[in-house]
Amino acid sequence: MELEWEGPVRQLDGEIANIRRVNPDDDRIKSLEEDREARLRDLYQELSPWQTVQVARHRDRPYLLDYIKWMFTDFVEVHGDRRFGDDRAILGGPALLDGTPLMVIGHQKGRDTASNLMHNFGMPNPEGYRKAIRLFRHAEKLGLPVLTLVDTPGANPSLPAEERGQAQAIAESIAVMLSLRVPTICVVTGEGGSGGALAIAVADRLAMLQYSILTVASPEAAASILWRDASQAPEAAAVMRITGPELVELGIVDSLIPEPPGGAHRDHAGAARLLREHVLAMLEELRGEDVEDLIRKRHDKYRNIGRP
Repeated sequence: MELEWEGPVRQLDGEIANIRRVNPDDDRIKSLEEDREARLRDLYQELSPWQTVQVARHRDRPYLLDYIKWMFTDFVEVHGDRRFGDDRAILGGPALLDGTPLMVIGHQKGRDTASNLMHNFGMPNPEGYRKAIRLFRHAEKLGLPVLTLVDTPGANPSLPAEERGQAQAIAESIAVMLSLRVPTICVVTGEGGSGGALAIAVADRLAMLQYSILTVASPEAAASILWRDASQAPEAAAVMRITGPELVELGIVDSLIPEPPGGAHRDHAGAARLLREHVLAMLEELRGEDVEDLIRKRHDKYRNIGRP
């Protein structure tokens, strides 16, 4: 997936590849790589909201299973909602993070046609949220902190999903998460779309990766509603305040997690390392909190959003 505004970087990539084919030890490679990294830093310091949307949707960004691979040990996936089936758009189970047991749950997208169909393009059905609820309750029973990783364009809007109780499943997931008697952390790693994201995002600590987005509606949908023209999506993105820095400024998001130069899609291991460090710091902040205080602060946090 090419981003049109990355043209200068792609040109350098081509030059480096050509030189490396002829002579892998050529002294020019190091200089060109340094130039490439400097250009990436400059480009990514000045991203517009619409460019951030494009990065958040990049198909090479790490997804839940990538983070599980790089960050966790002893992950055991739990399947099914015990009512209808196993929705592959939401995955989760217990795991160890630096020896700390926790419950990790998140959205999973695909990178090609087959995997996108398997994971329904990261758009959960009701059974996906009911699986999340099942895992929330397991975590509470076992005294495990909960970590959710959000990356979805939204919940599946199909008629069958609605017939199986999509709205009810999302509402129940929010209610259960708000009342959990264990620490909860959510990180938006890519797209945080509407109720599909909110269902597993009402946590004690809400963080976003540097080039992720969190929005009540996609810029395309907002443009269609406001101007009856989806092509106005870049303008909608600019006025919706959906990027991490804007949401931290608004007080909706607690913290921003840096990404490697050029975005997480260029360095999965580096992105996972930065995410791991931040999650461990948030877990340490929440460690030892009185349960009743934890729930009270969580409720106050979300009740007070938007108040002066």
